[in-house]
Amino acid sequence: MAEQDPSTQELTHTAQVKEDRSARLAVTVFPAIIIVAFLVGFFFPDQTAGLGEFTNIALGIIMFAMGLTLTLPDFALVVKRPLPVLLGTMAQYVIMPVLAVGLVWIFQLPAELAVGVILVGCAPGGTSSNVITYLAKGDVALSVTITSVSTLLAPMITPLLTQWLAGALLPVDAGSMAWSIVQMVLIPIVAGLLVRWLLRQWIDKILPLLPWVSVLGIAYVVIAVVSGSADAIVTAGWLVLLAVIVHNGTGYLLGYGAARLFGYPPRVARTTSVEVGMQNSGLAATLAASHFNPTAALPAAVFSVWHNISGGLLAVFFRWRAAQHAERSLD
Repeated sequence: MAEQDPSTQELTHTAQVKEDRSARLAVTVFPAIIIVAFLVGFFFPDQTAGLGEFTNIALGIIMFAMGLTLTLPDFALVVKRPLPVLLGTMAQYVIMPVLAVGLVWIFQLPAELAVGVILVGCAPGGTSSNVITYLAKGDVALSVTITSVSTLLAPMITPLLTQWLAGALLPVDAGSMAWSIVQMVLIPIVAGLLVRWLLRQWIDKILPLLPWVSVLGIAYVVIAVVSGSADAIVTAGWLVLLAVIVHNGTGYLLGYGAARLFGYPPRVARTTSVEVGMQNSGLAATLAASHFNPTAALPAAVFSVWHNISGGLLAVFFRWRAAQHAERSLD
């Protein structure tokens, strides 16, 4: 493969810097935007109820934007460092589903909300986890690879786990759900990868805009979901929020602990913590609304708000811990 000339390398580096800056800004304001979206859906349910028809399209656009940010070398770590990628992916699909089932039992959630919590737990990694990992001084390349692998595995793993863990609560059509994920996730991501490969220089110029596509897309999904579950928010909103906070926070702790248990350094442990704790709540909300009902999508909508707030706080904590460790190393 021919090497890039210096001017092309410089343009690529500049585009990457702009993308990182834009992504950090997007994640910083993301919680505020999602909270506004939540309030719009709650206070104006009649005016926004029609948005629910297009949540599948919104999620497909989000996933296409994710595909545009990826390149084939992003998957090189699967070969170069398979064990941390395997650990992060397995932890994602073991820790969060098991936690979800435990919380459903502890809080005695109604069937619709219980299925929603379980579906969040069975979803792949969140699209904003890579930026949170960067802010937390984690291993960004590892984060991108784990997110990508867990997302590409979602059409197979998410429906089967959901059927196994939630099938006793509500009927789960795993085949239909798998096909929905292929349409909303797999095809758009592969299409994004191909477009990036074919139009690399042009796509590099618009990379800074792509985090905002995800932000606005998830905001759209939240408005649509909340508008259809306003009554459930009134009756069980605080219970759902408590379940989401415990689910997310425990995921962070167990993700970090799993990496340290297997002997990985703090940088990898921070990455695994973020990857396990942050879920693709947009996908979970869309699947819940499509295959169950708007009430089942409520936990994912709440998760969208909370995990970005908690992720930012976790990044601040991890940066502080990394600074403390660096100071002790110099003493």
